[in-house]
Amino acid sequence: MCDEDSRAAPDFTRGVPSSGGSVLPVVTQDADNGRVLMLAWMNQESLELTLKTKRAVYYSRSRRGLWRKGDTSGHEQHVERIEVDCDGDTILLHVRQVGAACHEGYRSCFFRKVNDDGSKTITEEKIAK
Repeated sequence: MCDEDSRAAPDFTRGVPSSGGSVLPVVTQDADNGRVLMLAWMNQESLELTLKTKRAVYYSRSRRGLWRKGDTSGHEQHVERIEVDCDGDTILLHVRQVGAACHEGYRSCFFRKVNDDGSKTITEEKIAK
C-alpha cells in the first residue's frame, strides 16, 4: 500500500536479485512529451552514477555490468528528473534523449502496436542505423 510519507528514495532491498546486487525496474520517459522510451534496470551503483553525472546509467542483467546509455552508440540520455514510486521499488527517469533510445534505431523501444487480430504494426520510422 502506498503512503505519501513512504520512501523518498529507491529501496533496493525490494528489488530483483541479480549478479550486480538487487535491481529495480526503470521506466525512461522523454522529458518533453512524456513518451515512454524504454524499460531497463538499475542497481545502487548505477543510480549513484546517474545522480552524479546526470546521464542515464543502467545495470545490464545480460551483460552483468553497468551500461551508460550512449557510450557506444552516441545516443545519450541526459537526466532531467528522477522519481520513485510510492513503494520505492520502481524508478522513473525523465530524460533528454539524443538520437534513438532503442537499440534497433527507433526513438522509443515501444514502436510496435499490437492490433486487434494479434498482428503487429510498426508505428514510427527508424532514426538511426
